[in-house]
Amino acid sequence: MQVRYTESVAWTSLAVLDWTTQRFTEAGIGSARLEAQLLLAHALSCTRMELYTGFDRPLGDAELASYRALIKRRLAGESVAYLLGEQEFWGLLFHVDASVLVPRPDTETVIEVVRSLRPDRTAPCRILDLCTGSGAIAIALAVELPAARVVATDLSAAAVAIARRNAERNRVADRVDVREGDLFAPVATTERFDVIVANPPYIASAVIPTLSAEVRGEPRLALDGGPDGLAFYDRISTAAPTYLDPGGALVLEHGYDQAEPVRERLVAAGFDGVTLVHDLGKNPRVTHGLRP
Repeated sequence: MQVRYTESVAWTSLAVLDWTTQRFTEAGIGSARLEAQLLLAHALSCTRMELYTGFDRPLGDAELASYRALIKRRLAGESVAYLLGEQEFWGLLFHVDASVLVPRPDTETVIEVVRSLRPDRTAPCRILDLCTGSGAIAIALAVELPAARVVATDLSAAAVAIARRNAERNRVADRVDVREGDLFAPVATTERFDVIVANPPYIASAVIPTLSAEVRGEPRLALDGGPDGLAFYDRISTAAPTYLDPGGALVLEHGYDQAEPVRERLVAAGFDGVTLVHDLGKNPRVTHGLRP
């Protein structure tokens, strides 16, 4: 942000928002105005509403410096969620940092599918969330289904710490058991679940260097799905029946171009009623099936 604070230029909240919105737009950043607002509110430790109720207040040098630093990092490709340290998902707030993926609206399709499969919110059920990351899916399901008990696993110790922190923040730590380990490894072979969900790494290894700087800034461990992007679907679909009660559901998020190979894997593993669900952008997003 190449600006100078002089007597002739009063950098008010509105002025810096206008400038930043233009700069973000020129840089090809979507939702430029919203991102400018979020970063300025963060720099000033206020709400977005307070930005406009005090839109004509000149910013001090320290406030401008703080905002300038955030703009520089955003233009370098760092995500707004990492800059703010939090992200909203399913109406809940989650702590995030560079050790976990940023929860995205597309993933809310997983919550909608599980809710449709468990229409009685008061009925007890056990859910297993693989590759939990920030814990967004596990925690949203615990909030949505107040009688559910959820086990969440992740290979990353840093992600496990974030997920546990988020379970505390959203007041479901008593029903969300976050465990460190690879997929089913932290789960006893005697444990059984009504629903298994996963948003595993699903980007082909060779594709990762071509992604935007923002996505490349997220943990590779949570992105890399092997040579074809499908390595985790092979492992999950094969092992899941062992941990599901009869009639239990496996619900998998995947890339928009992976619906057919994921369907084939569920069918080959013996799942019934394999169904594809599209996200709000009308992209193929979630495939689920039932253990006979």
